[in-house]
Amino acid sequence: MNRLDTLIEELCPDGVEYVRLDEICNITRGRVMSKDYLRDNVGDYPVYSSQTANNGIFGYINTYDFDCESITWTTDGANAGSVFYHSDKRFSITNVCGLLRLKDKAQASTKFMYYALQIVTKSYVNSGMGNPKLMSNVMAKVVVPLPPLPIQRKIVEVLDNFTELTARKKQHNYYRDSLLNFADDVQVVTLSQCCLSIADGDHQAPPKADYGVPFITISNVSSAGIIDFSNTKFVPEEYYNALADKRKAQTDDILYTVVGSFGITVFIDSDVKFTFQRHIAILRPDCKTILPKYLYHVLQSSDFMNQANAVATGAAQKTITLTVLNKMKVPLPSIDKQARIVDILDHFNELVSDIKTGLPAEIAARQKQYEYYRDKLLTFEVRV
Repeated sequence: MNRLDTLIEELCPDGVEYVRLDEICNITRGRVMSKDYLRDNVGDYPVYSSQTANNGIFGYINTYDFDCESITWTTDGANAGSVFYHSDKRFSITNVCGLLRLKDKAQASTKFMYYALQIVTKSYVNSGMGNPKLMSNVMAKVVVPLPPLPIQRKIVEVLDNFTELTARKKQHNYYRDSLLNFADDVQVVTLSQCCLSIADGDHQAPPKADYGVPFITISNVSSAGIIDFSNTKFVPEEYYNALADKRKAQTDDILYTVVGSFGITVFIDSDVKFTFQRHIAILRPDCKTILPKYLYHVLQSSDFMNQANAVATGAAQKTITLTVLNKMKVPLPSIDKQARIVDILDHFNELVSDIKTGLPAEIAARQKQYEYYRDKLLTFEVRV
């Protein structure tokens, strides 16, 4: 029995009380603030609006309406029902937001209520007339579990740990993008100018075999850039041998998905034999011009993904053609600088890319914990 189960058995063996939000929270609505108002009253205190870019910050003014630990939610639009936690900070909110403050902190944890509301608020959103809404009168009726504080704190501890790990992954992406953001004096070239070849998988349906050389599809490639060979189909060895050399992956090649879930990048670090469908491109870097690992990092950058999003075509399945892929741009500093960047990012990746001991494995474990405790939020026995 784990610590949470023990606490539940000790503190609420007969079930958990469920309450309406208006029983435990004061509910407040934001106020109308125009862009002109923000410009005329510019200052240091953030104004939060519908959660979009910049963490929902609409602007900064010289006064504030709230200085308390609280939960805000979006009342109108596509993000209606989204909830956000605020520690003790001075801020304001616009009229498309609402705010919840606990009436008694000896009764409930604000952070616990935030995690509970992440799960339940969407089911209260009214999507009629094409404009989703979760107004204050409906928010007041939202029902949440109210276990004893020690249970709330334990759940918050685990979910906070998970959130911290996710933040570390975002930090890594930001760090990578910063290293790959060069001044205008760095040469920019097309992929075709720094690769010996850019190809994709065979466009003909490959012959099937009960054993032989693995044949991978996009479904065998994880978003973390790992190939799963455990459930592949196979093609005959003769078929593999007849393929053009540029379609046979070798060490230092890079795979890049180009159809559907495009933009997933895989670095090939061994000469293992496999074939792949035409939805996957294979790039062979020209090592005299560009370091393979450097190109691998560039292909994962936000700048390159923005290029991919801009050129992808199609409706049902977005596609990046090889013609377009050849023309996509990469920054090309000196080989020495490329090597320094690779060394830094590879070292950083040890924290996030080791499938056995690094962050993905830790996140996977935490994800299971997260789902377990999240489900507990909704599956407490109701106290009669």
